[in-house]
Amino acid sequence: MLRRIARAVIAVMGAGGGVLAAYQLSDVVESLVRMHFNFWQTLLYLTLSGIVFGLLAYFIAPWIVTLIWSATNWVEGRLQKAPIQDILAGALGLILGLIIANLLGAALGRIPYVGSYLPTLGSLIIGYLGLSVAVKKRDELVSMFGWLRPGGRDRIASRGAAPKILDTSVIIDGRIADICRTSFIEGPLIIPAFVLEELRHIADSSDTLKRNRGRRGLDVLNRIQKELRVPVEVYERDLGDTLDVDARLVKLAKLTGGRIVTNDYNLNKVAELQGVLTLNINELANAVKPVVLPGEDMLVHIVKDGKESGQGVAYLDDGTMIVVDGGKRHIGETIDVLVTSVLQTAAGRMIFARPRGGAEKGPERSNAL
Repeated sequence: MLRRIARAVIAVMGAGGGVLAAYQLSDVVESLVRMHFNFWQTLLYLTLSGIVFGLLAYFIAPWIVTLIWSATNWVEGRLQKAPIQDILAGALGLILGLIIANLLGAALGRIPYVGSYLPTLGSLIIGYLGLSVAVKKRDELVSMFGWLRPGGRDRIASRGAAPKILDTSVIIDGRIADICRTSFIEGPLIIPAFVLEELRHIADSSDTLKRNRGRRGLDVLNRIQKELRVPVEVYERDLGDTLDVDARLVKLAKLTGGRIVTNDYNLNKVAELQGVLTLNINELANAVKPVVLPGEDMLVHIVKDGKESGQGVAYLDDGTMIVVDGGKRHIGETIDVLVTSVLQTAAGRMIFARPRGGAEKGPERSNAL
């Protein structure tokens, strides 16, 4: 029914356009036929023009309706997928662009010959530029308006710490969930959509190890969202498909003023070179390890022999390796050792120790205490 109505409307518009065109060209037609039309001849001429153009419009109306319908559906689909921030920013940029084009058009319109076309051309070009630039700079626009509001600086400062942007490695690592539970992480957590996509690809990998790592990362995210009282936001805006994940993380951190949470050494260095602050989980783990000084006593459980003859190896709860000189004969025992030296390496910290004279087993020592 709607298509029939649209077809009839297009036919009427075509007939009206034909009559108007024929009227405008009547002088040309009269000169071609070398005669002057009287009233009835003019009426017949205009009527025939209206009928011809109306029939032509009627027959091509289905194609026009289909084209308009397809274009409308395409625009509607794009608008539904676009975030509301993009739509508002684009509308604002388009309005500003058209205002600028209108101001320039008043001056450009006085140029001879082409002056009548320049305002229209300028409106199209400058309007599009305003829309495009506003959409790409939407985050900076939002930040600018936040600073311009009365008391905006104070409100931004009062909202708390900067947002924390999680990368793929730190999600798969899993320790971020335990850190969030301790409330040491302040501010909202931002999970970029491209990071989620990378996790999904890893979870669907044919390699068993990669698949398990990807699934563990997704489980960690579900745990953070459901069990912890930490605001989590999924950032779905496009940051450029041509950029790799690390470059998009750095770009997102610059746009939002956030900090990247990672345990990727390379990303850490790249972000620092570009002035983006990072929170490295591995550095945090090393920083909170207990401080051990030479001469202190420790209670350790020897689990295996060391590289050198007679050495035994033990580990603290945080994974710190303890090399016990002469501890090989105590493998499987919990003994009291004396710290002799501490070595800090790029991979972590190593503690060297030796058994105290007449070292007692852990349970016996505890009973004695």
